[in-house]
Amino acid sequence: MLFFSYFKEIVGREVVVELKNDLAIRGTLRSVDQYLNIKLENTRVVDQDKYPHMMSVRNCFIRGSVVRYVQLPPDGVDIELLHDATRREARGG
Repeated sequence: MLFFSYFKEIVGREVVVELKNDLAIRGTLRSVDQYLNIKLENTRVVDQDKYPHMMSVRNCFIRGSVVRYVQLPPDGVDIELLHDATRREARGG
């Protein structure tokens, strides 16, 4: 639940989601659930030459089980928020 609570805090920020099939999608995080399923808006493919058929996709839902990485902008990482979430998780609440 640590990652779920953290991702809820960054809704509305731009992220890059890399999938297990090597497709990387940049977009605005709109929602995330407890399974880390992700909804992105205003999406664009990072490598448009490799995936030209994905250029028309503007909104997408990504199943959590196919996500390899979620990249955050450097200024989007709040270390104190992560520390607090880690402490809450360790305490069980």
